[in-house]
Amino acid sequence: MLRILTLVDGSKSSSRAVRYVIAMSAACKDMPDIHLLNVQLPVAPGIVARHVRRRDLDAYYHDEGMTALAPARKLLDKAGVPHALHIGVGEVGETVAKYVKKLAAQQIAMGTRGLGPMAGMLLGSVTAKVVQAVNVPIVLVK
Repeated sequence: MLRILTLVDGSKSSSRAVRYVIAMSAACKDMPDIHLLNVQLPVAPGIVARHVRRRDLDAYYHDEGMTALAPARKLLDKAGVPHALHIGVGEVGETVAKYVKKLAAQQIAMGTRGLGPMAGMLLGSVTAKVVQAVNVPIVLVK
């Protein structure tokens, strides 16, 4: 069974990637094993750690992750496609690579943002970070 890790951030772009996964699932003889992953960037550890309890920070990451996953969950539930949810915390490329290994994912599906050349150079591309960090096929959905 194909195991697909779909990266979700709550954007229209990631919803398009989820729609692609739904369509691909319908075309498969065996239903793929779909995993949704939202990656939360860590807040500044030094100052925050002194003023916020770890469990409160974990609750914050969970709440933000569930909010980002909500549109994708709704699409998959409506289509009747089973899926698992994951929320990771860390740098995007490293966190995605960790989940690829942990889940033994065979493919990644993700949306593109189309930031433009200058913004991409200044901010760094999430897509480029994921491409560099993993060794499984990646489907980019525009």
